[in-house]
Parts: sequence; C-alpha cells; structure tokens
Amino acid sequence: MMADPSLLRSPTQALNEGMELRSVVNSILRMLAERPAMVHPYLTLVEPESGESHLEEAPDMTPEQQRRIRPRHGEGIVGRVVQSGRTRVVHGSSDSFLNRLGRSEPEGMSFICAPLRQRDGEIVGTLAVDHRGQDPAALQGDVLLIEALAEMLGRAIELRRRSMAEREAVELENQRLRAELRGRFRVANIIGNHKSMAQVYDRIARVSSADTTVLLRGESGTGKELVARAIHFASPRAEAPFVAVNCAALPEGTLESELFGHERGAFTGAIGARKGRFELADGGTLFLDEIGELRPHTQVKLLRVLQERRFERVGGATTRRCDVRVLTATHADLEAAMARGEFREDLYYRLNVFEIMLPPLRERGEDILALADFFVERYGPRQRPPVTRIGHDAARHLLAWDWPGNVRELENCIERAVLLTNDGVIEAEHLPPTLRGAAGPSRARASNTPASRAVAEGRTLDEALEAVEREILERALADSGGNRASAARALGISERRMGLRVKKYRL
Repeated sequence: MMADPSLLRSPTQALNEGMELRSVVNSILRMLAERPAMVHPYLTLVEPESGESHLEEAPDMTPEQQRRIRPRHGEGIVGRVVQSGRTRVVHGSSDSFLNRLGRSEPEGMSFICAPLRQRDGEIVGTLAVDHRGQDPAALQGDVLLIEALAEMLGRAIELRRRSMAEREAVELENQRLRAELRGRFRVANIIGNHKSMAQVYDRIARVSSADTTVLLRGESGTGKELVARAIHFASPRAEAPFVAVNCAALPEGTLESELFGHERGAFTGAIGARKGRFELADGGTLFLDEIGELRPHTQVKLLRVLQERRFERVGGATTRRCDVRVLTATHADLEAAMARGEFREDLYYRLNVFEIMLPPLRERGEDILALADFFVERYGPRQRPPVTRIGHDAARHLLAWDWPGNVRELENCIERAVLLTNDGVIEAEHLPPTLRGAAGPSRARASNTPASRAVAEGRTLDEALEAVEREILERALADSGGNRASAARALGISERRMGLRVKKYRL
C-alpha cells in the first residue's frame, strides 16, 4: 500500500519555501504521531566528526524517555541502519535499544527505522517510529511513508549543512577582507614624509578613537577619502561598515533619497522601499565627500541627523534612528559659501568640530617620487614584463610638474605610463605630453603654463583664460579616459558644469 501523497505535500512545500529545518522536522514527526498506528516517532542524527548518533527530535516522548535514548556507535537497530544504509523493520521488542523506552505493552508492536541519506550516499541520521497493528499491507504502506520522509529529510539536512559551511566560508572570507582593509588603510600606509604630512598623521591619531565629526579639507585629489578610511579603520567602529557618498556626483533630485532612503511609491520609479546610506552605515562611519555641494533643503535634513540621530525616509512618516559617525570632506571655501548664503552657518559649525587640512602635492615635492614608486608597485606587476622602476629623465619630469590634480593626477599618470612601457622601465616618452613640457626643476614652470603661452601669442585676457580652462579640461578628460563624471570629480566641479564646458569647447 502506497502512502497518501497528500501526507508528503506539506513538508515538501515547507522545505521548498525555505522553512526552518527544525520546524519541518517537528511538523513531520507530529504528522506521524497523529497516524492511528504510529507512536513515538523520533529523529536521530550522526555527528560528522565522531560518527556517534544522538537524539535530535522526539515530540511525543517524555523527558525521561528521551534521556534513555543514547545510542552508541553501531549499537542496536539504529546503529545497524546507520552502518548498512538499509531500512529495518523489527517485530516485537527483542532489541535492547528499544527496551530503553520502558514501554508497558510491547506485544504486537513493530519498529520501523529508515536511514537519512545524502546525495553522495552518506548516512546522516535515522527516522524511526513504533507501529501498532497486524495488517501487513498497512505496515508496508507506512514503511514506504517513513522511507519517503527519511529521504526528504536527508536531502534537507545535507542542504542545511552545506549552507552552514558556505556561511562559515563567507564569514571567514569577510574576516580576511576586513583584516586586509584594516591593513591597507592603516595610517602607516599613507605615503608622505613631508613635515606637513606629520601634522596630518598626528591629527588622525588624536581623533580616530573618538566619535567626533571630522571635516577634511584640501584640493581635489589630495587623498581625503583615504584619510577618512584610515580614521574609520583605526576607530572602535572598524568592524562596522564604511559607506562613502560623493555629494557632487549625485543629482540633486536623488541625493536625499540616497542619504535617507525612500518608501515605496515616494516618487516615480520607487517600486519598493530602499534603505539610505545612513541606514546602511548604522554602527559604522558615513563619509560625505564634497559636502559643499549640498543644497539648502538637504543641509537642513543633514543638520537634524547630526544633532538628533533621527530621520525619515523620503515619502515616509516613520522616524528612524541611526548610530553613525559622520566624516565630511570638501575642496570648496565653505566660509565664502556661508557669506553668500549658500551654506548654513549652523551646519558648518556642526561639521567643523575637528578639521584636518591636507596639503597639495606641489607643497610636498619630496613625496612625489615616493608616491610614484608606490603606484609603480601597484600597477607594474600587471604588465608583461613587469614594470619595476622609473627612469632618470621621467623622474626629472615628475619632479618638475606642479600637479594641479594632486595625488590622483600622479596615480593616473603612472597607471597610464605603465600601460605604455615595454621594457619594465618608465621613461619620459611614456609620460603625458603636458608633463614632458616641464624640462626640470631648474626651469621656470610659469614659462610653460597655458596662460604664459597664451599671453606670448598676443591673446586677450579672456582668450588666455579660456585657453587655460580648455587645456585643463582636456587633460582631465584624457586622464579619465574620456569619462566626464570622473573628470568632473577630479576637477571638483559638477557633471552639469563639465557638460557645459565640453559643449562650449567642443571637446
């Protein structure tokens, strides 16, 4: 007699829908206990390390009966089923393991025990039940039912163990990556021996252990995000998320949603609720780059979060709390923006609790070659043959250039040069044409600037300024591979301004 398929439908559906395995097991055992001919259904599992079996679930047994079931390796029917991998049906109570239950009426009872098998054939446990009744057809039908449920549970346990192993592997990988990030963004890994950088290191050390809001100031490309990450990974929040947002790179219409999240239907295209960066950074650090680009309405919301640690998603009424340390950065003159009424004074003082000023690369010339060598070590091994050093003439040009794009421009320059090198050494011809125009430290840099060339050619002031702007834009676009958004970020301007300039000069 085959088992009624409806008895299998609910457990199968539960497993497919991702229901907790323990809940599924309890559901199956309760279903068996409700069958007229079945009593004492229980599940045993085999320990992967020791091979010993232990009782996992037995919903209709008393605590005393559960304590009595302590199968040893290979002992009794359960042990033999685990060893053989075959279902056993025993009539009567001759097995010493069964007698541990202390049944008062063992006559007329049968014991059914089926193996839980993985796809590779390994036995991971057993499903067992006592069976009343003398009808052989009914007994055979219930044996088939037990075997079907045992097969299903064996696969489910295999999936659970595999899932647990995968989660453990993911967690180990996450731990490795976190350790790698902490090592990569340690203060000691910031390149620079100039005395101005010593002041930066000192201020990082002073503020890292606190939850103080920090304002990082300096020209574009000086490494403000690198310093922000160093502060985070040296802080008590190092294990929590570090979330970075470039306020200048996001359109005004979406910035508020990016920061605070939105509810479903808050605006056209909001097909579902979404967490904002404050929620994603909860417990960790939120880095807001180009904070001077925030519009007044968003400034008000940011001020409230900083003061009260509360906010609402766009289109929502629920007030949410967050535990976030905020680090900000800007290359803009915030004081001038306040004087023009473009930046709130109260927000300025709330952000500028602790200020770190990053010096431009042109003021720390002794660090140029150290940084260049660092970037060679980063990008050089990717080439064949590997690029290992910078030639003398190339080094002379690097030292002669004033690096208006700062460290970011130097990194882009070295990455480009590495791609053009064929013999493992960066030479002068591998550098951008603008750098090769700077002959050496002894040469007056002003004689080769776009402005000086424009004046020498007899242009008006407006023409000279346009020539300067055009050349700077061309260089930024070239360094970014033609990516307008990247070039705009490098120059510290909005994408809209970049687009207007590109259109104006037909670049």
